[in-house]
Amino acid sequence: MPTPFFEDPALLAPRRTERVELPGGAFLLQHPEPLQPYARCVGEWIEHWAATTPEAPALAEPDGAGGWTTLTWRGLRQRIGAVGQALLDLRLPDGPVVVLSDNALDHAVLMLAALHVGRPSCTVSSGYSRLAGPDFSRLHAILDALQPALVYASDAQVYGPAVAHAHLPVPVVFSKGAETVPGALAFSQLLATAETPAVAEAFARITPDTHAKYLLTSGSTGTPKVVINTQRMLCANQQMLAQTLRFLAHEKPVLLDWLPWSHTFGGNHNLNMALCHGGTLYIDDGRPLPAVVGRTLANLKTVQPTVYFNVPRGYEMMLPALEADHALARRLLGRLRMLFYAGAGMPPATWQRLEALAEQVREPGMGPLWMTTSWGSTETAPAVTFANWLLDGPGVIGLPMPGAQVKFVPAGGGKLELRIRGDNITPGYRHNPEATAAAFDEDGFYRIGDAGQLRDPADPLQGIVFDGRVAEDFKLTSGTWVSVGTLRVKLVSALSPWVADAVITGHDRSELGALLFLSEAGRALPEAERAERLRAGLLQLAAEGGGSSQVPTRLRWLDGLPDAASGEITDKGYLNQRIALTRRAAEVAALYANEPDARTVLRRSAQRTPA
Repeated sequence: MPTPFFEDPALLAPRRTERVELPGGAFLLQHPEPLQPYARCVGEWIEHWAATTPEAPALAEPDGAGGWTTLTWRGLRQRIGAVGQALLDLRLPDGPVVVLSDNALDHAVLMLAALHVGRPSCTVSSGYSRLAGPDFSRLHAILDALQPALVYASDAQVYGPAVAHAHLPVPVVFSKGAETVPGALAFSQLLATAETPAVAEAFARITPDTHAKYLLTSGSTGTPKVVINTQRMLCANQQMLAQTLRFLAHEKPVLLDWLPWSHTFGGNHNLNMALCHGGTLYIDDGRPLPAVVGRTLANLKTVQPTVYFNVPRGYEMMLPALEADHALARRLLGRLRMLFYAGAGMPPATWQRLEALAEQVREPGMGPLWMTTSWGSTETAPAVTFANWLLDGPGVIGLPMPGAQVKFVPAGGGKLELRIRGDNITPGYRHNPEATAAAFDEDGFYRIGDAGQLRDPADPLQGIVFDGRVAEDFKLTSGTWVSVGTLRVKLVSALSPWVADAVITGHDRSELGALLFLSEAGRALPEAERAERLRAGLLQLAAEGGGSSQVPTRLRWLDGLPDAASGEITDKGYLNQRIALTRRAAEVAALYANEPDARTVLRRSAQRTPA
């Protein structure tokens, strides 16, 4: 039975879409409701809440003693004014304010201060400067592309080597340890600056087309492209979400969030949701990694979110603790309006465990747990679609929100390439006209590089199903196309709950295979039982039908998890198929070896022949 929440159009927009046929077998999906007016710039949200709810909490970070250091809306605006004035006083050259650190209050204040006075910022993934070791060549290439006007890092001890190696001819700022770096400024100096009318004057000059942020593409090959994010993009996207998630107008969101601000989902979708609606974002110092996921669980003991965002791997890692401690589970799931999974598709086993747990701990009257997702990219600010209805399982990525158009274009191999148009779309790549031109079609639609299909071609309201990256797909030597995205979801579902993710293999070979990242349950099995469980799942998948392009003939499990530091996992938790295949070429060779070892599972136990 639907709950009042899903029935109430004041809380959740009804599911609506319209289809427009186009020449050549293409078609368009769009929301029939027009996009309503939105803010001129991000700073208008901050000015509004600082004036109307000055003492309400805006941002908070762990204080190291089990509590939180909190900034009210008044305090946030005061710090933005001081740091904005400091940026103006420094008379910086053209270029962005570049941040090399993880999420933190000082990071937020600097980024928002830059936005407030019309200076773009760019947060670079901390892995480039914190985890790169003595070789900072990739960071140097990024800085060369950005040409920063100022560089900030939280701690000179942690980030100082990377900054020193860059030999930057611009101001360098640290929150800690600035005195140990010759010529560096302390962030406290910026905070001590007295605001003057110059801040308001600079704020008034901002237009919707003013560059707000530069974000970097994942850069699986070569140097990442620099994506322009305008004020229009950021504000329009929040208006799209506001018209979809109407409860945000009535219930200020409370977020506990770790997703990095170097990525569009953490820095634009989640942070801006709190800023736009006068909510509170608690900066989670945990991650979906074994060594630090405990910090997320500890933070849940003091913060009860109303909306929650994580990648599927994060939920999988949290579930054992939540299932063992219902009081803790109630902190997370008790009053949630929305549990959002970003990144890869949610494994069915994880979905079912969350549903079962929620039934036991949800507060009275809250109804079933709403698990949902959306779709977009760095170039789309980020959300284009949203699944604003109660889903029966993972797979659907929603429908276009108000103001977004999604075009489906036949792309060969039975694929439909997705292209997007709307106020949330980037004007292009900074200082790269060639890449900008290639990114748009003749009608101004952005070529996102993803494929999709309607769940039910006869009923578009059933939503769009993600169909993988167009560039990830490949042909077997038989000439048969393999849809990597579709197959990965089917395979992980068939091997649930033993497998968390998979890398599909078979390019330039005659048979499909897969490298498997095991779930916690899969890692707990003895090897012989593990092999039989995986073979049984594979046989079941084969029994459901499908040819050589849809059912692997062999599997090989891997030790450990994907390596985020090397790029196998992007900042938002996606598995990068291309990088994983390159790094694990030896495992691919072992998968197709004539004499399989104990970690390779064959669909048929017969001796194999060379591929």
